[in-house]
Amino acid sequence: MKDSLLTGTRIRPAPENHLGEDVIQEARRRFMGGALMAGAAAMAAPAVAASAESLDIPEWTRQLGPGVGTHPYGMPSRYEANVQRRESPGLTRTKQSSVSFTPLQSLFGIVTPSGLHFERYHAGLPDIDPAEHRLAIHGLVEQPRLYTMDDLLRLPSESRFHFVECGANTAMEWGNSAVPTVQYTHGMLSCSEYTGVPLKLLLEESGYDRKLGKYLLAEGSDGAALTRTIGIDAALDDAMVVYAQNGEMLRPEQGYPLRLLVPGVQGISQVKWLRRLEVGDMPWNTREESLQYADFMPDGRYRQYTWIQEAKSVITTPSGGQVIMDKGYHQITGLAWSGRGRITRVDVSTDGGRNWREATLQAPVMSKCLTRFRCDWNWDGGPALLQSRAIDETGYVQPQMKQLREVRGTRSIYHNNAIQTWKVAEDGVVTNVQVS
Repeated sequence: MKDSLLTGTRIRPAPENHLGEDVIQEARRRFMGGALMAGAAAMAAPAVAASAESLDIPEWTRQLGPGVGTHPYGMPSRYEANVQRRESPGLTRTKQSSVSFTPLQSLFGIVTPSGLHFERYHAGLPDIDPAEHRLAIHGLVEQPRLYTMDDLLRLPSESRFHFVECGANTAMEWGNSAVPTVQYTHGMLSCSEYTGVPLKLLLEESGYDRKLGKYLLAEGSDGAALTRTIGIDAALDDAMVVYAQNGEMLRPEQGYPLRLLVPGVQGISQVKWLRRLEVGDMPWNTREESLQYADFMPDGRYRQYTWIQEAKSVITTPSGGQVIMDKGYHQITGLAWSGRGRITRVDVSTDGGRNWREATLQAPVMSKCLTRFRCDWNWDGGPALLQSRAIDETGYVQPQMKQLREVRGTRSIYHNNAIQTWKVAEDGVVTNVQVS
């Protein structure tokens, strides 16, 4: 219902991300010059005919507003105050070991604002003085290195757009559609422009052992001293040691002052608050690689080191928790991504996968980055099952849940990239369902 009169949208947002009725009604009242139209039908109107009252000069045009310096660091409008990261009570054990989800249904394009990038902590948020922070590179190297932040900022840098997705994103969908909105089904996903130093440059400066050096151990400075094994091939390909995100220094919750970025692999490997990289000849089998972030397979074995996030997509509008207010034209839109490269195609179905139409990919389309897709749809007011299916440049096709379970079984937690289904009821209410 939020802003339905002002923007022409005909889809009411999910409850947690739209403002209260009092704020909406007041905004409408001011816009209409006091001529408030009552009822749900009026709230759903895609446009309003111009009238003398609607063209009256509003109160905010009749007075001076706050001046420069009111907010030294810019903030969103108060009318967007409910667009925020949200925690899931079922997943958050403590504030120090927690996750908050990006409101994908409220975003545009492909870049996630830094303040809405999902958060994941294992031991809380460290407060690191960049002047004292150091990055060590050691192990199977000729010359161990210890870099200050000033050292790193002086080195040649790159800026690239990439997604980061937690390996446990969509984990609850392995069950029976336990969560209602796309913020909770897919919200451990974000995309940013990252700036930093190619990891290959740092490894070459240290003289890493090209024969024996097959793996890296990355360690963070948080209370968990979180450690992850990284394959040397990924390190020498497009991995970066980054210090900036979306044009500014990293936010503390995103690893300030330094994090590892290994494009296309699960989020746990993008070690935040990075303090050391050790070159070795075999994986380390750390806690987060053996007790956690491993896939329990149908034959009873655990599958380790499944780094890559396979091709995946999700419709963000219309999606769970939203309400389609009237029949007629709507634009289906969503996001697609692959850890193996570019998205080359997204198909959309409105009948649960029986028929598919190719969606339009919105530029830019970049490797290991979110891609926005769009598809025109005329809703006739009947039931519908909305799905999207991503295909990447390797030819990989995003699977149905049934196909994924045939390979992975029913006891998995991580790496769920199955097709998501949203059910549209005759009253326009959109809910999360699974189809066989």
